[in-house]
Amino acid sequence: MTVSVINFGCRLNSYEGEVIKQQAQEAGLEGAIIFNSCAVTSEAERQVRQAIRKSRKENPNAKIIVTGCSAQINPQQYAEMEEVDKVIGNQEKLEAKSYSSLRGAVGDAAIQTGLLHFVRNDEEKVLVNDIMSVKETASHLVTSFEGRARAFVQVQNGCDHRCTFCIIPYGRGNSRSAPMGDIVAQVRKLVEVGYKEVVLTGVDISDYGKDLPGQPTLGQMMRRLLALVPELPRLRLSSIDAVEVDEDLYRLIAEEPRLMPHIHISLQAGDDMVLKRMKRRHSRQDILDFCTRVRSLRPDVVFGADIIAGFPTESEEMFANTLRLVPEAGLTYLHVFPYSSRPGTPAARMPQVPKAIRKERASRLREAGDKQLEHYLQSQIGKTAQLIVEKERTGRTEHFTVVELDRDCEPGSVVEVEIVDAGDSSLRGALATKPSPAFAMTGT
Repeated sequence: MTVSVINFGCRLNSYEGEVIKQQAQEAGLEGAIIFNSCAVTSEAERQVRQAIRKSRKENPNAKIIVTGCSAQINPQQYAEMEEVDKVIGNQEKLEAKSYSSLRGAVGDAAIQTGLLHFVRNDEEKVLVNDIMSVKETASHLVTSFEGRARAFVQVQNGCDHRCTFCIIPYGRGNSRSAPMGDIVAQVRKLVEVGYKEVVLTGVDISDYGKDLPGQPTLGQMMRRLLALVPELPRLRLSSIDAVEVDEDLYRLIAEEPRLMPHIHISLQAGDDMVLKRMKRRHSRQDILDFCTRVRSLRPDVVFGADIIAGFPTESEEMFANTLRLVPEAGLTYLHVFPYSSRPGTPAARMPQVPKAIRKERASRLREAGDKQLEHYLQSQIGKTAQLIVEKERTGRTEHFTVVELDRDCEPGSVVEVEIVDAGDSSLRGALATKPSPAFAMTGT
């Protein structure tokens, strides 16, 4: 039996889930089920609790551990669940001692059969510290990502900003960055074991480096990374804040083909009054200017965006401004969710938009996103693309578009395909019989 880690939420959780699994397995917690929770919305937390209860019914003898942002922010709600054996904070979940201490005074035979001793006193069930006291982002060398063709590298954690709808800083702490040398070492190791694409991830990676000596920017770190690991074929960014993009990153967008032409924007809204009440750092025009500038540097770039529908006080006119921004900025991949009130946040005390209206607006945004995606997919027919194979017959292009292949390929490999058709949300491709000279030169 192996440790099972169930990740909810962001890409950073996916990365940290691999660290958790590695630490727990080394501690001998075979058979344990670990829920790496998300707290971005109340619905996300409800899904975690539901999954825990279901898991207990299906695995009555398993030891269940809960960690992640929701566990950090409100550990008591999980400590009070009879299905849960241990609650671990966001910092503690990455530390080996947190798992070795769970073995308790039991013999190796009991450990091997999964019969671990967990105390049930609620106070002892909780291992959660003050996340605001954490000052560093520790480097964790992860060389295997189960079921993934690409690898994730954590470059930053926490957030110094306090958006009125967001509880995440209280689950992650203040912004802190991983040293550039540690990032380079980890990416180099990942390339050595066969990964051809690396995704840089964090809570607010646009803030990278402000806490490090010399205050290197995200773009400066990426320039050094690509220079020191020339054998890395593909580098990708997770979500960024458009107004925080530095000049070095703009240069990379223009000049570095190994940086993938897919940028996901932490947008949230497209109306200036809503953005102000959210305490976001950008305006509507900032987003339009950003997209225009990036397209002038990299014409084939594709944008994604996170958008909240029905934020408190949002009128139909305000919503219309957000809806119009989707085609105006040329956003292709939308991550839309109706506003979910979080107790303890300023937005929860603002006049709320009725839930039915929030859902209806979210539906309209998704329809706008579907139209944008359909237009983009149709534009790709007849073109060639390089993709990372995720499963035998599916992969993703440089633009993160899903492609269904006409024959089996080795997961993790990079192949060149000719796009022959488009579906509702993906492309269909045929393996190129003769790869282009540029593709052959990559050595992939």
